[in-house]
Amino acid sequence: MLLAIDAGNTNIVFAFLKDGNIDAQFRASTKDARTSDEYYVWLTQLLTLHDLKASEITGAVIATVVPQALFNLRVLCRKFFKVEPLVVGEPGCQLGIGVKTLRPEAVGADRLADAVAGHKLYGGPLIILDFGTATTFNVVSENGDYEGGVIAPGVNLSLEALHLAAAKLPSIAIERPAKVIGRDTVPAMQSGVFWGYVSMIEGMVARIRSEYGKPMKVVATGGLANLFRNTVGIFDVTDPDITIRGLAEIYARNPQAHGAKPLK
Repeated sequence: MLLAIDAGNTNIVFAFLKDGNIDAQFRASTKDARTSDEYYVWLTQLLTLHDLKASEITGAVIATVVPQALFNLRVLCRKFFKVEPLVVGEPGCQLGIGVKTLRPEAVGADRLADAVAGHKLYGGPLIILDFGTATTFNVVSENGDYEGGVIAPGVNLSLEALHLAAAKLPSIAIERPAKVIGRDTVPAMQSGVFWGYVSMIEGMVARIRSEYGKPMKVVATGGLANLFRNTVGIFDVTDPDITIRGLAEIYARNPQAHGAKPLK
């Protein structure tokens, strides 16, 4: 069984895969101070509920955009699961794709995993739109290379910024308002963020396609992808598990990591 860990700025996803299929996945808030012991106690309780055992884990792969979280995640794999994790972005980890940016080492590991799975599953060229702490538009070429993209503030980050920067604006949750014109503060805020993001998504995809000069599929992923799926008519696919599938594929492309034991 493979343990795939996607550590983002807001949440960490732990997924357990057998024969390429996701048997279970669990989500925790990202906290730098959380120890490997805490992760293990929490995970083993959840695994028991799904009739899975920690002893079944034979390999692990980690993608993180939070460097402070890596130490304890690596210790978790070594100390409790007895495997040496493959870490995306570290020397020796082969992606099987090119990274055609000015500083390949600066590209987020999650974006690279998205590119790997996106091309394997859906071909190319692609725009992979990932709704996370940031909203990212990732461009994948016809042959699978990562070619760059766009990073915009995430939906919830925008709402939080409105609340923190304006004394009279409350903290609210994102949802689709009934109308564009809000008749009160909360629906006006929801409209500004929701319909503003719809306009941004549609406009940005159109600009990327125009600049790229070729037809491109659009794949949406991330926690808020479903919120926009029935409003934005440009998504060809909505795939909530593309990052995890990308991590599993990267692990498969690195046979030297299979069954690797922790360093003494």
